[in-house]
Formats: sequence, C-alpha cells, structure tokens
Amino acid sequence: MPGMAEEPNPSPRPYHSTRENLWKIIFEAETRAGKLFDVILLLAIGLSVVAVMLESIDTVSARWGTHLKVAEWFFTILFMGEYFLRIWLVRRPARYIFSFFGIIDFLSWIPTFLAVFLGGSQSLVVIRILRLLRMFRVLKMLEHVRGANIILRGLMASRAKITVFFFAMVVLAIIMGTVAYILESGQPESGFENIPVSVYWAVVTVTTLGYGDIAPVTVAGKFLAAFCVLIGYCIIAVPTGIVIGETFNAALNRQDETTDACPSCGVHGHLLDARYCRRCGEKLNDREGPDPTLHTGDGEVI
Repeated sequence: MPGMAEEPNPSPRPYHSTRENLWKIIFEAETRAGKLFDVILLLAIGLSVVAVMLESIDTVSARWGTHLKVAEWFFTILFMGEYFLRIWLVRRPARYIFSFFGIIDFLSWIPTFLAVFLGGSQSLVVIRILRLLRMFRVLKMLEHVRGANIILRGLMASRAKITVFFFAMVVLAIIMGTVAYILESGQPESGFENIPVSVYWAVVTVTTLGYGDIAPVTVAGKFLAAFCVLIGYCIIAVPTGIVIGETFNAALNRQDETTDACPSCGVHGHLLDARYCRRCGEKLNDREGPDPTLHTGDGEVI
C-alpha cells in the first residue's frame, strides 16, 4: 500500500543444499572437505586391510584377536554406512550399485557379515584394498587415471584378437604336451606320467616360467623344451604389440580428462567438454551457475 514500507525480499535459497554438499564431499575431490574425506577413507581402508592381515598370524591373533575383531567390525560398519550414503546421494542408485566401484564398495563390508554364517569368508575383506584405486583421483594423478583408462580401452578394443591368441596358445600347449608325452613317457625317472601333466609342462615352458618340477630326460625332449622356450619368447611379444599399438593410437586421439564425477553413477574420467556421462549417459553438472546435482529434468528435487 502507498506510504507503507515495502517488505524486504526474502533471501534467495542457496544453490547448495545439505545433500548436495554431501555429494560433493563424497564423490568429488576438488574441495578441501572432499579431499579430506577421501584421505580419511583411504587411511581407513589401509588400516582395515592391515588388521585382516595381522589376524591371519597365529601369534598376533592369540594376543590381539579381540582388539582386531573390534577394529574389523568398526571398519565394516563404517564402510557399510558410506556405501548406503553413496546410494542415497546419487540420482540413479542402480547405476552406482552395478558400477565397478559400486561392486567393490559392496564387497568391502559384506564378507564380515557372511563370516557369521560361513566360516573363513571374512578373509575376503582384503578385496577392499581395491578401493585404494581412488587414490589416483584424490592425489590428482590425472595422467595415471588417463593411462589406466587408455589401457582398459585398448584391451576392450583388442578383446577379439586376445581371445584368438588365447585359444591359439591352448592349442599349442596341447600339441607340445602331447609330443612331449610321446617322447618322454616310459623313460626312467620321467615326470611325464600322462598327457594332462605334459600339457602343464608345456604351458610352464612356453610361458618361460620354468618351475623345474618336470624336466625332459631324452635328447629329443630337451630339444623340444628349447623350442618351446623360443616359441614362447616370440609369441609373448605379439599381444603386447597389439595392445600397446592400439592404446597409444587411442592416446594420441584422446583429449584430457577431468576428475568430475557423474551425479548419476559416480564414474570419473570424463572429457573436458563432455556434457553427458561416458557410461550411463546422464547429463553432467554445468561448470558454472547452479549445481543441478539433485534435480531431475522436470524440476523435481530428488
């Protein structure tokens, strides 16, 4: 009304809600709080793995077994709470649950509960050491993350060639093992008792491992062993050349990547100009303006 002072406009609602800030802390390493959270998490993972390893030592377990059990349950509850918190924060929980890190996060705490019903399964919690892969993002080791992604892409692109190479090696080992059995069977003190054992020897010899538990005694068998070693040196270089060649070509045609996490599935490693997640296709957050982490396309807040 005229003559009356106008009420001040209400202060605008801040862009970052509590849930949105939690998402940035847990899934991103850009802020000080986010990096601190990840460093504490990595420290907890390392300590929990050490506790499991110490528990496997009889003398240590006999003296500190109770303390190690308490520590293990503490870390298990901690990782379980963090796992469900991640599920609550992402837009599409199923995409995070079935992602690589989602599965690793689940396996980091479930074995302790399984150990209550299945004896010995508690030792599987050492799988949580795989969560230390997050250290590359926390420490800003972008080149290492990029290199790992390039290798994985190269392996996926070469999977058909690697499959053919694998079966070729299987056939070669069977042939070499059969020939070795024919040459060595019946000889005194010969370890080539049957064809499966001979195939095992061929695999060990072709891969140049050379355990020495089985060795040919005939001249022909020794020549065959030398031939297997030479063949092994030649063959091992083939898949290496395939993978390295394709991965380096991919690296030359690839742009730099960021540490930004997808708000839907939590995956990292997107290109600088990426607008959508490379894995689930969800739209990524804008770098400027309001953070749409917790909003759907129709404006609904999740």
